[in-house]
Amino acid sequence: MSATVPVAPPDFRALTTKVRAAGLLDRRLGYYAAKITFTLGAFAAGWWAFFALGRSWATLGVAVLLGILSTQLGFLGHDAGHRQIFRSPKANRLLGLLVGNGLIGLSFGWWVPKHNAHHAHPNGIGRDPDVGVGLIGAPSPDDQGWGASRLAGWMARRQAELFFPLMLLRSTGLYISGIQDLIRRRDRAAIAERVVLTLHAALYLTAVFWVLPPVQGIAFVAVHQAVFSVYLGCSFAPNHKGMPLIDGDCEMSFARRQVVTARNITGGWWTNLVFGGLNFQIEHHLFPAIPRPNLARAQHLVRAFCAENGLTYCEESVTASFRQVIRHLRLTASLDAPPPERRAPAP
Repeated sequence: MSATVPVAPPDFRALTTKVRAAGLLDRRLGYYAAKITFTLGAFAAGWWAFFALGRSWATLGVAVLLGILSTQLGFLGHDAGHRQIFRSPKANRLLGLLVGNGLIGLSFGWWVPKHNAHHAHPNGIGRDPDVGVGLIGAPSPDDQGWGASRLAGWMARRQAELFFPLMLLRSTGLYISGIQDLIRRRDRAAIAERVVLTLHAALYLTAVFWVLPPVQGIAFVAVHQAVFSVYLGCSFAPNHKGMPLIDGDCEMSFARRQVVTARNITGGWWTNLVFGGLNFQIEHHLFPAIPRPNLARAQHLVRAFCAENGLTYCEESVTASFRQVIRHLRLTASLDAPPPERRAPAP
């Protein structure tokens, strides 16, 4: 599915002027002070409960809580990466390193440029790092088919059914990609990140296996990471999956590219909390620096802008958005399955 090039690009400058005049780009330090304090306090309380329970299977309940809070910390890291919180780039980076490298174990320095590339070319084939081949349903023009192995072919044909199970590996992939990037980089920032990540891993594993016996410790880590992976993956998946893909060399205005590739999630304050503001994906992509609590206020301006310029403003419920994602994966699997002559021969 490809988006078409408009005859005349929408006048994005007028919308930017309105957003700035409404004060929507102003920092919300009070909101973020309360949000950071509450989230860090809840995270600390979760670990206090872990130590208080000790050698008990009840700690698996704490693992669920910490998985949820790890994702909420990730949302704060996301906001810091877009410089939504502080005016100072250094302050945003320090917060991102604290929650990313220090508390979650993900490389903030690797994630920020990757995520910025996604914002620059959302759903751009060959340019958006979040768009790949196979299981996410976006084959590249150079793809040689699914027949490289029977396992790859089997997974490709069942990518819709495997979508949620493979969410369990989401955090593992992020950990590995971040570590690989830090190994390649030799700058001072990378060295500092390695130190913080090493301290995180050492403290995390020491705490878990000092308090819990091996079997319970492994179960705790598995539950914690599984909840974190699924929650994080399900927070990002509805935003762009199943929306139009754009050829890498397609010329398109910034505003049109950001709007036609994004999907908002309806809901209310509960949806805002659960999705960390990512439910306002269109507004966020048009203005990445808008602080999270201002996104809802920007919505009526963006809706009017889209209506005036003939841009489809996509907004769905949580369940409807996931149905669209699964439907897209099923369609992609059927369209991109290899022809019979390219399938691996039967033994």
